[in-house]
Amino acid sequence: MNLVWHVSIFVLCTGAFSAEALRPDVVKVGAIFTFGTINGKVATIAMKAAENDVNSDPRFLGGSKLSIQVHDSNFSGFLGIMGALKYMETDTVAILGPQNAIMAHVLSHIANELHVPLLSFTALDPTLSPLQYPYFIQTAPNDQFQMTAIVDMISYFGWGEVVAIFSDDDQSRNGVIALGDKLAERRCKISYKAALPPDPKATRSEVKDQLVKVRMMEARVIVLHTFAKTGLLVFDEAQNLGMMETGYVWIATTWLSTVLDSTSPLSSKTANSIQGVLTLRPYTPDSESKRSFISQWHKLSNGSIGLNPYGLYAYDTVWMLARAIKLFFDQGGNMSFSNSTHLSQMRGGALNLGALSIFDGGKQLLNNILQTNMTGLTGPIQFNSDRSPFRPAYDILNMIENGYRQIGYWSNYSGLSVVTPETLYARPPNRSSSSQQLDSVVWPGGTTKKPRGWVFPNNGRQLRIGVPNRVSYRNFVLLSSVNGTNKVQGYCMDVFLAAINLLPYAVPHIFIPFGDGHKNPNYNELVNMVAANVFDAAVGDIAIITSRTKNVDFTQPYIESGLVVVAPVKKFSRAWAFLRPFTPWMWAVTAAFFLIVGTVVWILEHRINDEFRGPPKKQLVTIMWFSFSTMFFAHRENTVSTLGRFVLIIWLFVVLIINSSYTASLTSILTAQQLSSPVTGIDTLVTSNEPIGFQVGSFAQNYLTDELNIPKSRLVALGSPEECAVALERGTVAAVVDEQPYMELFLSDHCRFSVRGQKFTKSGWGFAFPRDSPLAVDMSTAILGLSENGELQRIHDKWLSRKACASQATDPVADKFELQSFLGLFLICGIACCLALIVYFCSMMRQFARHVPEDSDPRSSVSSSRSARLQTFLSFADEKEEVWKSKSKRKRKDMSSNSYGNGNENEFRNSSREIEASWERREMHEN
Repeated sequence: MNLVWHVSIFVLCTGAFSAEALRPDVVKVGAIFTFGTINGKVATIAMKAAENDVNSDPRFLGGSKLSIQVHDSNFSGFLGIMGALKYMETDTVAILGPQNAIMAHVLSHIANELHVPLLSFTALDPTLSPLQYPYFIQTAPNDQFQMTAIVDMISYFGWGEVVAIFSDDDQSRNGVIALGDKLAERRCKISYKAALPPDPKATRSEVKDQLVKVRMMEARVIVLHTFAKTGLLVFDEAQNLGMMETGYVWIATTWLSTVLDSTSPLSSKTANSIQGVLTLRPYTPDSESKRSFISQWHKLSNGSIGLNPYGLYAYDTVWMLARAIKLFFDQGGNMSFSNSTHLSQMRGGALNLGALSIFDGGKQLLNNILQTNMTGLTGPIQFNSDRSPFRPAYDILNMIENGYRQIGYWSNYSGLSVVTPETLYARPPNRSSSSQQLDSVVWPGGTTKKPRGWVFPNNGRQLRIGVPNRVSYRNFVLLSSVNGTNKVQGYCMDVFLAAINLLPYAVPHIFIPFGDGHKNPNYNELVNMVAANVFDAAVGDIAIITSRTKNVDFTQPYIESGLVVVAPVKKFSRAWAFLRPFTPWMWAVTAAFFLIVGTVVWILEHRINDEFRGPPKKQLVTIMWFSFSTMFFAHRENTVSTLGRFVLIIWLFVVLIINSSYTASLTSILTAQQLSSPVTGIDTLVTSNEPIGFQVGSFAQNYLTDELNIPKSRLVALGSPEECAVALERGTVAAVVDEQPYMELFLSDHCRFSVRGQKFTKSGWGFAFPRDSPLAVDMSTAILGLSENGELQRIHDKWLSRKACASQATDPVADKFELQSFLGLFLICGIACCLALIVYFCSMMRQFARHVPEDSDPRSSVSSSRSARLQTFLSFADEKEEVWKSKSKRKRKDMSSNSYGNGNENEFRNSSREIEASWERREMHEN
């Protein structure tokens, strides 16, 4: 037992001694930066401070010391690559950097082969994908998030186009590509890209040449994505060119905020050149450790440079790596290196590439870094599944006279806000437009009014405006040549010129005729030439239809339009005008109800009213007279029964409505010209096989064939109003389908034709501009202004007000009343008649049932037969009620005398009185 115990202790001690023996005294980490840059200087100081803090506790790495060896790449990608290779020859476990994306792309390939993690907080190219470069880690938010923040700002202020100025290197170029992608998601775009030589090689003349081009562009929103030296040179030259004045918008990426934080104070020249600029700064939440580090910075840097957020990221990156190394040791990992089979054949030579070795624990260390979950100077530190930092955010700064002011924040969580991102993290994410907020901005030129974001380009080129060279309906567009210059007139052109004059800026333009002047041009081709940038705009009688809006942007419609049908018409004869207010069915049903109501009233009054009695011929005449005399409320017969009066009141109300409607319609028919035509509208044309005319160049042809499926063989092209008139008169076409403004002008001179039916499409005319053109928006606003101040109507009256035909035609079909218009009234009257008859017959059957047994003789077989009973009922129904009652009374007396003939006389009299009283009560009850 003692032997086993001693052996166990020996094994444990040997294992511990072996683990300590494999743990190196120094853990080598390389760093590649350019000492001559702001971020290079700040990062070097911050990394050394972090190295000292890590090594201040020897137990943190189990007795090993962290050694960061910094290499100055001196703005040279070649020197940076050589420095990395040098590190990898000396058992380096990780490299901090490189500082720019050019070296990052190259060194990532080497890191992939040698399993050495690269951690960079300044090479933020969004194309450095973890799928392609698994050993490259960006410890600060890359430019994808920065560009998203800029696009959110552009969208917030409502701008649609920007100009991008950038250094032509991997990081800046790829950042601008990301900017363009994000803008496209918001239906915005980069209208011009100005590339400068890589920083710091750009010269003043090169910058000036690009800025002169930018100044001639339409967009006035400029995004500057470069580095400190080139960026400040751009602003200095922009001020010299007058590009820091009112109307311009400048948005600089994070390079400007590093200059502000690390270079204090700025020279007066530099401060003046950046007034009104917006810039971003990586957001780092306030904390005790951050304040403590800031308080120590002056001592750490000896006052040589100020601290910026990338210094904080440098410090946290060192600690992130140190924690990963500590975890690596705790997991039993060892710092071992092995030769690469791919490089073993390259030993020897001056480069000695065979000395490069693979870090065996590189993959394990990489995983430890990606699993980091700590709180540093920059806040919570961890990585998302795509290796992006956790909840990236930026401060939004506005340059003012005395420095800068913060106008808000941007976070990937909730977009733009005026409260800190931590406050928003406690709420559900909200990216709605109403939740996006920023404080007021002082723009270039010292104005607080939001710039429009674009101007008419000052490039010496006039706006090329395509104008249809029409040969018909020239009241809309009239082109003429005076001394070699195209002169334009007409309704559409006057509207355009009036709208141009309302714009707050000048728009130099030139009108270019479109068409050969022999026939109307094709308007779809004109619109397509705008989309193809052959024309900068198209002005004229251009209909706004769906297919065209897919290619260009239209202004607000300045006149209502739509397709109508025009056909020949002839006058109605007035001899039978009195029959036209009602349709045949309406006449038939009305006449039938007159007879029905007369018959119903006769039935209800016949037994109690002498005026409805007499010989059959007289009664038939009474029914006819009573029925039709109610039309004029001239009936002489009085109604006695309650049911008869009920039916008559309802019927007189119906007659009143019918009379009023008839009178109004007949008055309209007799006072307006009535025209007829076999064509009643577009439906008539679709179902027939008649030829249809259309104006050359109009979209009516495509609409008839594509939407209504009318064969092209039925369509006849007509080039002028005169051709239309001749074709309609001769019957060459059954009707002409064209836009309403044309047809109104046509009908003012041709009263033999008329619009048939209703307008069957809804549209308007507008001016066409390229997609996303801001001029289209301003012109729409100007057109609304013309409408509100009455100028649009005055232009209409000037060109389109014509003397109308002496008597405007009306559609006779529209004046006819259909049966459906009075169906409800007839239904009410019919129900009233039926109810009255039902009540009447029920009452009469009840009376008949009580009187029939008294008249029947049980000894007679004929009296009990059905025929006899029917004859009795008909006699009962036809007999006047008073006569039947008197007959019944006499028979009751006879029955009483027979029953008490042999009895006491007094008893007989008393019994008779009781029977008579009983019958009288029954008759009173029945009545």
